[in-house]
Amino acid sequence: MVSLATWCRYLVNKFEYSLSISRKHYGKGQIADTEIADTIWKNLFQGRLTYLHWNKGAEMAPTVGDQGGTLLVRKLPAADPTRVFVGDVVVLKDPGKDDNYLVRRLAAVEGYEMVSNDEKDEPFVLDREECWVLADNEKLKAKEANDSRKFGPVPMSNIVGRAIYCLRTAVDHGPVQNSEVSMEKDMSVLEVELDVEEMAKNHKA
Repeated sequence: MVSLATWCRYLVNKFEYSLSISRKHYGKGQIADTEIADTIWKNLFQGRLTYLHWNKGAEMAPTVGDQGGTLLVRKLPAADPTRVFVGDVVVLKDPGKDDNYLVRRLAAVEGYEMVSNDEKDEPFVLDREECWVLADNEKLKAKEANDSRKFGPVPMSNIVGRAIYCLRTAVDHGPVQNSEVSMEKDMSVLEVELDVEEMAKNHKA
C-alpha cells in the first residue's frame, strides 16, 4: 500500500517532468503556445515516468545479470546537474550506433580531470555538457566494455534515462544502486510504478 506522502512526492515528480518535457517540445517548435497546457495535462495524468528496457551483454555485471536483464528506467527530460549525478546507472544513445542504446554508469561530468593509466595519454578536462561513462564489469578489457575508454566523452544530451530497478531472473531482482541523491529522488517513483510481474513477463532471458 502506497502512503499518501509517497503519492504526493510522486505527483510532484510527474508535474516537474510534464512541465520540463512540455518546455522542451515548445523550445524545439514541436508544439504551439496553445498546446502547452494540454501537453502538461496529458503527461501528468496519462503518462508514466518509467519504461522497461532490456539490456543484453555482460558489460554491466553484476549490477545487471551476466547475460543481461530487464530494467525499469526513469525517463529524464534532460540530463543536467539537477537530474543526473555521478554514480548513476544511465541509459544513453550509443555514440557508435544511432539506433542502439547503452546502459553504463556515469563516472564523470564537465570539469572533471581525466587521467589515463597509460602514461602516453595526456590528462584532459571534460568540456561543458560532456560526460564519461563506464561499464561495471571490471573483468572486461576497455575495448570489450565498449565505454568511454573506447569511444571517449559523450554529450550529456545522449542520456535519456536512469535505471532504477533490475530484474536479472524471476528470483533475482532489486533496486539499482545509484547515487544517494538519485535514489532519494526515485524512491516515490519506484514505489508507485514498479510492477515486478510485468517486468518478468517482458524478460527475454
